[in-house]
Amino acid sequence: MEPCSCDTFVALPPATVGNRIIFGKNSDRLCDEVQEVVYFPAAVHDNPREHLQCTYIEIDQVPETYAVVLSRPAWLWGAEMGANEHGVCIGNEAVWGREEVCDEEALLGMDLVRLGLERADTAEKALNVIVDLLEKYGQGGNCSESRMVFSYHNSFLIADRNEAWILETAGKYWAAEKVREGVRNISNQLSITIKIDREHLDMRNYAKQKGWWDGKKEFDFAATYSYLDTAKMMISPGRYCEGYKLLNKHKGNITFETMMEILRDKPSGINMEGEFLTTASMVSILPQDSSLPCIHFFTGTPDPERSIFKPFIFVPNIPPLLDTSSPTFELEDPVKKKPRFQFKPDRRHPLYQKHQQALEIIDKKEADSPPRSVDIAIPRNNKGAHSGSDVVAAGQGSSAHAWHHFP
Repeated sequence: MEPCSCDTFVALPPATVGNRIIFGKNSDRLCDEVQEVVYFPAAVHDNPREHLQCTYIEIDQVPETYAVVLSRPAWLWGAEMGANEHGVCIGNEAVWGREEVCDEEALLGMDLVRLGLERADTAEKALNVIVDLLEKYGQGGNCSESRMVFSYHNSFLIADRNEAWILETAGKYWAAEKVREGVRNISNQLSITIKIDREHLDMRNYAKQKGWWDGKKEFDFAATYSYLDTAKMMISPGRYCEGYKLLNKHKGNITFETMMEILRDKPSGINMEGEFLTTASMVSILPQDSSLPCIHFFTGTPDPERSIFKPFIFVPNIPPLLDTSSPTFELEDPVKKKPRFQFKPDRRHPLYQKHQQALEIIDKKEADSPPRSVDIAIPRNNKGAHSGSDVVAAGQGSSAHAWHHFP
């Protein structure tokens, strides 16, 4: 099972307006999967023997973890995308190639996203965290809430206020590319070719041993570790190429609104429909001026064209995000009981439920009346055709506690 899903983007000056880095991601998952938005405060861990339970395995804890906001499938420990208090953002992608995927339970790529955010205050430090954990614990395990095993390798786009990194993996082997300016995106394929700024020490030797590289011609990571014809990568049909075209179309004028519109784009396939659906989206503004706050927008609901991007800013004393937190089932959760995934509980959080109710009302009005007669509130900076659907949730009086807004 190798679906086409997820796209992550970054734009850096001079491609952006106002000396800002703009990060964005669509998380494309099985259409019935609920994604929650949750906040975890910074913490000090005094016990040097403390262990941390991730989705499937335990690992060593570190003395200090940073505050994070995460958009994650509600059944797992890690995250599809998120940010920390230092302005580091990470999104991951499923990738496949020549190296066999491991079904044995280890760290999920989504666990590595959260661990990178909790343990690093810059993008490159997050890269270090991820590759060190990859070497020590490996990656693997079922990546879906289902008895059907769905596993993959991972690529990551990591950004902070100053730069971005692309990290692509094949088992424990990896290559990384530093992005200093312009635009870059990743999708469900390896994309690092000959521009390799960091790599696993044994990556090239391993490729030679497997017969994937002769050791003579110029080393191309994507061509060596996958079956891609990298010479045609930028002209082949597909979401990676389409995403790159959308970024370049707006190069020099990219704002957070531009990124939202890219994530809402359905003709390109970026905004997915069908069995695999865009279940949640994120856009972040990372000003290069450290005196300005980073602003992170999350939908917490499917289909960014029919969702509002809600802003979040790290401030002191943030309460739990109750409207976007899914129910918990503790030891009775089918993820924690073996054999796993014997049933699927209802994980819909309050915002998700109200979003569904609003869409049912809108769809009924559209079916009964011409589109011009539908009264939809569309807030500034959220210009999707049906993005007013989340106004129902925002009108309940609780969103001010759930989201930390800016003027």
